[in-house]
Amino acid sequence: MTVDVEQPRVAAALRAVRLLVAAYVGISVLTLGAIIALRNDASAVNDAAWVRGTIVVASALLTFSFVRRAAKGSRRAFLRLRIVSAVMLVAIVVIDTLPGTFPLWLKFEQGICGLLLLGVALIVNGKPLRSVFTGR
Repeated sequence: MTVDVEQPRVAAALRAVRLLVAAYVGISVLTLGAIIALRNDASAVNDAAWVRGTIVVASALLTFSFVRRAAKGSRRAFLRLRIVSAVMLVAIVVIDTLPGTFPLWLKFEQGICGLLLLGVALIVNGKPLRSVFTGR
């Protein structure tokens, strides 16, 4: 079942979400590129950075696909977008607070991704989008 997403407030909110998620994808891909470039520097890249970098790129791409489908009116994609943005935000906060797990530069990058996802989570859980997609 699809939703009418042509309403000006809904369309503007979805554009904002698309921009935030596009920035999240871009930063995540650049970070994975940095991990690849720095792979021989053990102080800059560890095994955890490889795993985290790969997972973040995959989740960012999935999130972007959810935004695209939600922008076409998909209720299921919107629900998935709400769930993934919240889960990834929590994961970033938890990982950034763990001492010594990741290099400092990666924690900084994850903090930026967290801020982008916070914006996404606030918009998709806000009343304008939620009321259109859930009917409440």
